[in-house]
Amino acid sequence: MEDDTMTITVNDEDGNEVEFEVVTKLDIENNEYVIVVPKDKKNDDEEAVVLRIDKDSEGNDVLVTIDDDDEFSMVQEAYETLFGDD
Repeated sequence: MEDDTMTITVNDEDGNEVEFEVVTKLDIENNEYVIVVPKDKKNDDEEAVVLRIDKDSEGNDVLVTIDDDDEFSMVQEAYETLFGDD
């Protein structure tokens, strides 16, 4: 994924397109992650989403949700270390 990407569009579980703003991109242990927030947040209660960037069989970027608690904690800790004062 390009480092200068500011927004991404993904399909939700209902097939609706949702636009997200990219907060940051992190490279951790040979994996790339993006932290995104809904572009049209309806309220401040909506949380950021962490997605891992994988490659499909053709080499295209694919965004994957993180289901593993340990992996999520690792990304969260890295984010807080880098941006904890923000």
